[in-house]
Amino acid sequence: MRTMFSEKVCKSLASGSMIRAMFEQGSRLKAQFGAENVFDFALGNPDPEPDEEIIDDIRALASEPGIHKYMPNAGFHDVRVKIAGLMKSESGREFTADDVIMVTGAAAGLSVTFHSLLDPGDEVITIAPYFMEYNSYVGNQGGVVKSVPAVPGSFRPDVPAVRAAIGPETKAIILNSPNNPSGAVYPEADLLALAEALDDAEKEFGHPVYVVSDEPYLRIVYDGVRVPSVARIFKNSITVNSFSKSLALPGERIGYIAVCPDMENKELLEAAMIYSNRTLGFVNAPALFQKVAARHLERAVGLESYRERRDALYGILTEAGFECTLPEGAFYLFPKCPVADDRLFAEIALNRRVIVVAGSGFAYPGYFRLSYCVSMDTIRNSAEAFRAIAEDCRKRSC
Repeated sequence: MRTMFSEKVCKSLASGSMIRAMFEQGSRLKAQFGAENVFDFALGNPDPEPDEEIIDDIRALASEPGIHKYMPNAGFHDVRVKIAGLMKSESGREFTADDVIMVTGAAAGLSVTFHSLLDPGDEVITIAPYFMEYNSYVGNQGGVVKSVPAVPGSFRPDVPAVRAAIGPETKAIILNSPNNPSGAVYPEADLLALAEALDDAEKEFGHPVYVVSDEPYLRIVYDGVRVPSVARIFKNSITVNSFSKSLALPGERIGYIAVCPDMENKELLEAAMIYSNRTLGFVNAPALFQKVAARHLERAVGLESYRERRDALYGILTEAGFECTLPEGAFYLFPKCPVADDRLFAEIALNRRVIVVAGSGFAYPGYFRLSYCVSMDTIRNSAEAFRAIAEDCRKRSC
């Protein structure tokens, strides 16, 4: 008998988001033991509040005449001009406002992008570890995800493995640098090697492989690290960005898509994206926050506090004996599990009231993710719990 509701969605509910599942576990533990006695590192929810300059702009712009009305589906022209100027300065390519579409956050941007790119059966390569909702953004359009593991430890792209995974049905590859969950920033040398691999694949199969660059953590980098411009390196690139992380505005859902101006037939793709933005139900990006974001395009709220928290949590983990690579960007640590089963490790941590997300939730088993956009008190007070977790794991391994 057929189910009353979408079988596809109901099956997806069974697997669900491991991040959200652990977040719910944390909420239950906090209710039981008190929030101060639970160390919740599950959710990447920016901890600092938007600063006063951003809040003042929200107040001022909210009263501007016409600010709350419809605008073209691609967004306010003056906002798109500013973003195009920034993309031009960072990539050296001649972006214009026509190459920019304002969207309801990066999730909407990716949905619009794949709705415009994919036919059923088209393949999209992801580099694991990756944000697993990519599977839905691709699968909603009938696309197929092919996951290629990154190099262990560094989490850099394994370019030969990516090239081997490309076939005649490959339409796109998703890049996410700085990476969620590893915090890795893909070096320029790797991206240049990947560009050569994609050029080689285009010659073999007779069509381009589009690079979709998911960049919500672009401004959150440390220690002088610079993120190479994907738009500069890849002609067939589509940049999707969000201000959720950089401006600490995740609840406002504001971002953009930028199509590389040197892409062949880019006008058709841009028209398809504007159409998709409307017909997927987004209509247009939030008007007020388009204007707010345009005033703070290069900002990164709370960057120094994130660096301090990264260093503090990294020190606690390594002193407790965990193997971990110091991340160059984003606000996550991705240590190696001291037991083989990362889901079991998440349960061991839960017994010590520490909430982590197993690496299997990012298609990279054997590791676990910690979000350090939490209070410094949570980080400092977790040290004893991590030492106990490490000891619990050692006893299991004996």
